[in-house]
Amino acid sequence: MAKNYYEILGVERSATTEEIKKAFRKVARETHPDANPNDPGAEARFKLAAEAYEVLSNPERRRKYDRGDTIDLSGLFGGVGGLDDLLRSVFGDSGLFGNRPNRQPRGRDVLVRAQVTLEEAAFGTEATVEYEAESTCPECSGSGSTPGTHPVTCPDCGGAGQVRMSQRSVFGTMMSVTTCPTCRGGGSLIADPCGECSGSGTVPEKVTVNVEIPPGVSTGTRLRLTGRGESGGRTGPSGDLFVEVIVAEDPRFERHDSDLLHRISVGIAEASLGTRIDVPTIDGEAMPLEIPRGTQPGSVFTVPGYGMTRLGRRGRGDLMVVVDVAVPEDLDPEEEELLRRWAELRGERTNRPASTG
Repeated sequence: MAKNYYEILGVERSATTEEIKKAFRKVARETHPDANPNDPGAEARFKLAAEAYEVLSNPERRRKYDRGDTIDLSGLFGGVGGLDDLLRSVFGDSGLFGNRPNRQPRGRDVLVRAQVTLEEAAFGTEATVEYEAESTCPECSGSGSTPGTHPVTCPDCGGAGQVRMSQRSVFGTMMSVTTCPTCRGGGSLIADPCGECSGSGTVPEKVTVNVEIPPGVSTGTRLRLTGRGESGGRTGPSGDLFVEVIVAEDPRFERHDSDLLHRISVGIAEASLGTRIDVPTIDGEAMPLEIPRGTQPGSVFTVPGYGMTRLGRRGRGDLMVVVDVAVPEDLDPEEEELLRRWAELRGERTNRPASTG
C-alpha cells in the first residue's frame, strides 16, 4: 500500500467508524489551510486526510484497501463541491471551526433534471436547465433594506446571533446558548424593509443555467453546482443546484455500464458462408464487421474501445455485436426447392411438401 490511511488519521487498523470520524475531525482542524495560512503544504495534508477518511469510513472501500486491492479514487467527494459535502457531513452546518452565529440558514437546494442523448452522454455536452428559485433581490442587493438604509444591530443579542439562557436545576444554574429568537441568528434587524422583497432579501425568479455534462454519465448521475440553488436571504449562503442526468434510450444500442450492445440479423447463407456487414457506432460512423463462416446464432463479436467513455476515468468500454440468424418464413417455390435439395445433401430431416391436389 502506497499510503497508510490509518497512520494518516492516527488510528489503529481495528478502529470503529466512529473512532475514524473523531480522528478525522481532529486532523482536519489541524491541517486545514485556514488554520495554517503560512504553510504551503497544509492543503495537501488536509486533502490527504480527507482521502483517508473517505476510504476508511466506507465499508466497501475499506475492505478493498485492507485486502490491498486497487481503489478508484476519481469518484471520491462526489464530484463538484463534494469536499464541502464531506465536511458538512462530519462537522454539520456549524462548520469546521465551530458555530458561526451571525449567519442565517443557507438557502434551499434545488433539484432539476436534464435529458441528453446516448451520444451526448458518451462524449459530454452542455445542457441548459431552467427552474424557479428565490434569488437575491436586485433592488436591495439582498440586504433586505430600502436602498440608502441599513439594517440595525439586534438589541437582544448585540449582533452575535445567539443569546445565553440560564436555567436552574437541582445541580445548580445551567447556562445554554441558543439562536436569538428576535433576529433568528442574523444579528441584525431590518428597520426600513425593501419594497421589492419586503425585507427578505430574495425574490422569485426564473433561472437559466448552462451545465457541463461530463462524458460517461448515466441515468441518475447527479451533478452539484455549489451556490447555484436558492438564495439564503439577507446574510445566509445560497443553497446548491443538483442536476440529475437522464440519458434517453437509443434504439441502436443497449447500454451495460461502459459497454454497448448492438444486435444484427444475418441470413442462413450469410452465417454459413460468411459475410461483411456494417454496424453503427456511437461515434457516428458505421464500421465494417467480418462475420466468419459458420457463425452460430447468439455469437458475440467485441470491438474494443467503441463503447461509452468511462466516467471520471480514462478509456472507453467496448462495442459488443450479437449475431441473430434470421430464418425465412415465406419461401417461394424455387427457394423451397433449393432448400430441400440442400437439406438432402446435409442429411437433414424436413417435412414433406404440402399436397397440391
